[in-house]
Amino acid sequence: MIWIPITIVATIFQVARNAAQRSVMGGAGPWGATLVRFLFGLPFAAVFALIAVLLTPGLDFHPHATFWVACVAGAVFQICATAAMLTAMHRSSFALGTALQQSGLPFALVFGALVFKDHVGPVAWGGGLIATAGLAALSWPRGEVVIRKGAILAGLASGAAFALCANCFRQAALALDPVHPPAAAFTTVLVVQAIQTVGLTTWLAWRNPDSLKAVLAAWKQSLGAGFCGAAASGLWFTAMALSPVGPVRAVGVVEMPVAALAGRRLFKERLTLFQMVAGGITAVGVVMAALG
Repeated sequence: MIWIPITIVATIFQVARNAAQRSVMGGAGPWGATLVRFLFGLPFAAVFALIAVLLTPGLDFHPHATFWVACVAGAVFQICATAAMLTAMHRSSFALGTALQQSGLPFALVFGALVFKDHVGPVAWGGGLIATAGLAALSWPRGEVVIRKGAILAGLASGAAFALCANCFRQAALALDPVHPPAAAFTTVLVVQAIQTVGLTTWLAWRNPDSLKAVLAAWKQSLGAGFCGAAASGLWFTAMALSPVGPVRAVGVVEMPVAALAGRRLFKERLTLFQMVAGGITAVGVVMAALG
């Protein structure tokens, strides 16, 4: 059950990364803000991977075709998911965009069971459904929250793409070395972020050089996003190497109250009583998914 505290710490780093990315989105746009987590996270990912490898005796890495295919597929899905998430946040609110992103929970359960043959028990399935219902209630437009056109669709697309990339990354880490999850996970993060950095930087240099210039100009804020992103990814990958993606994503819903607090402090956003109750329902589902 060590994957549970690992997941919780990962969500804290993830909220910090999302907040830093959102702060640079105005000038860089969604694709530029997406590049931030990869470009500025790559040096930190290299350091984390080196430390993990040096501290792990008896490594037996096997980077065969399955590993590379899973890394490339996951990298593409994650780029699309991050851009969709930032678009949802920009068109609604920070906390609400985070909640919509959590639609990745039911997607992760379904993709894991049907596509990747992960075994998930009935209690975990029930918890996933309850958590999903709570998230749906939480993300329903109410009160002061303004939701502009495309926010809901972008949030759901983000959740589906995050679920696919998470399952791809789990398969990549297991293919690399199933016996040493942390070292395999952080090494997978390094490979994936290198692929993402080269691909997205090249695309922006060709299609939107102004966005790339904005990313480089915001390097001070971006360094924080890069560090938190690399740390979050390494911990997520480790948790997913230790457990099927569905339960990990369910526990990751604790990101929601953290994001709500961050949104309140950083962006002056408020949640209604209805949303707080929905958050409590979601918490029940999270506990069931974690223990199931």
